[in-house]
Amino acid sequence: LGGKRGGAREVRMGRHLTLRDYVRRRTGVPLGHRDSMRNMLDRSLGAASFGGFWRHWNPIWSYGLARYIMAPLTRAIPFPAALVLTFAASGLVHDLVIMALRRELALLFTPWFVLCALLVVLGNRLGWRVTHKPWAVRAALNLVQLAATAGIAMFTMDKFGLW
Repeated sequence: LGGKRGGAREVRMGRHLTLRDYVRRRTGVPLGHRDSMRNMLDRSLGAASFGGFWRHWNPIWSYGLARYIMAPLTRAIPFPAALVLTFAASGLVHDLVIMALRRELALLFTPWFVLCALLVVLGNRLGWRVTHKPWAVRAALNLVQLAATAGIAMFTMDKFGLW
């Protein structure tokens, strides 16, 4: 997930790409390795784009999203729309867990993730990359984008009484 890489659509997973292969590609270490979390955080936070952040974030969850939602969608609709719908589906699953725990309607993750996806699409379209910046600056920019989209989603959903 997260957009283009090297000009090719990253979502195109070979039929033989296993979860183990996917996780190794995203983290640089085998599934379950003790450095897996550290590598995921380092690669996602230090990504040169917001799409890159999401490409490396939570590779086990991303594998399922890419394989069972994103890939089928990209066969039917344009890549940017498939990306937004995949993020929305992920957000909805997160929201369903919250609603089950709270036993009331609560929407936060769905609109938040849609905003994130729109930012990824926009960043891809405009070629927003900060490859030349130090890791700390890239991490700060990614965290600011996460916080800003979360803040907008929380403010909006609170206004509608949905969070």
